[in-house]
Amino acid sequence: MASNPNDPAPESDTPKVRDVIGDVLREERCSQDRTLADVAGEAAVSLQYLSEIERGRKEVSSDLLEAVCDSLELEVAEVLERAARQLRVGSDRRSRQAFMLAA
Repeated sequence: MASNPNDPAPESDTPKVRDVIGDVLREERCSQDRTLADVAGEAAVSLQYLSEIERGRKEVSSDLLEAVCDSLELEVAEVLERAARQLRVGSDRRSRQAFMLAA
């Protein structure tokens, strides 16, 4: 049976990279007790757009990620390393669950 291109894609347990990067940025902003408006203003991005990035609704460009990181006084590499750790932990957890189900 052919798949219908109008059907929604199946949900995946794997988090999207944009979700994880958004989580890292929000966690850092909150740990600094800063508001969305403060960081958005300093990064020259709209408050709404930064909010969508933090919630994983929008993909962040490398230029915008750099501007937000500068505002947070955080290296882009640090954001990517934190995101990679979160993705690895999620992947390890899913692997263990699959193994336990197969056992």
